[in-house]
Amino acid sequence: MPGDAALELLIESKAFVSPAGLRHIILHDIGLTVPPGQIVALLGRSGGGKSTLLRITSGLDTAFEGHVRRPPGRLGVVFQEPRLLPRLTVADNLRLVVPDIMPLRIDDLLELVGVPGVGHHLPSELSLGMARRVALARALATDPHLLILDEPFASLDRQLGTTLAAKVADLARRAGSIVVVATHELEHALAIADRICVLAGRPARMEADITIPDRSDAASIASLRTNLLDRFAFLGSKRVAHPA
Repeated sequence: MPGDAALELLIESKAFVSPAGLRHIILHDIGLTVPPGQIVALLGRSGGGKSTLLRITSGLDTAFEGHVRRPPGRLGVVFQEPRLLPRLTVADNLRLVVPDIMPLRIDDLLELVGVPGVGHHLPSELSLGMARRVALARALATDPHLLILDEPFASLDRQLGTTLAAKVADLARRAGSIVVVATHELEHALAIADRICVLAGRPARMEADITIPDRSDAASIASLRTNLLDRFAFLGSKRVAHPA
């Protein structure tokens, strides 16, 4: 039986009602259990229900059939939009979640996510990619037991995104945190995750839940990549990176 520190998610059905009063089922029959220290990458096509699943996981959406049991402790969330308060500096946005955070800790977090020295800047002075990295630093500032990331590296080029993802993964594993990250990038998932879960279909179901093999086994990683691309063609679609 999973311990109390695990994340348990069961979504029997999640639906939206259109302005015309029609009920559209978005997610159906999804189950997921994640033990402490594990990183799960959630893959799926754009508009395929990943963000909805993450909102349910975080507790922001409770209008569904099923249940969620989150691990006790702190929760960190990074949305697709940075959601920084525009009238506060970067440093003060971090202080919103940890009021007594030390300046050195702020500097370390900004260095970790690749935006050193921007603590005195306002969000309007940052690019979208920089603002997203500040939002990630804000989530990490709480030392979360559960970290939920919705396309946190979407504005970065692939190499920078993979490097930052690896840093976050290393930090989470050392802390024993649970991480659920939605991404379009199969390479990011293969680089950092312990498991890959793929949402597909309409309504979306969990069509794959695969443990990633030892990364030193290049042949097994290559075989898994090929298998996923063969099964889910949308994983091979390209995206355009925005300025970082």
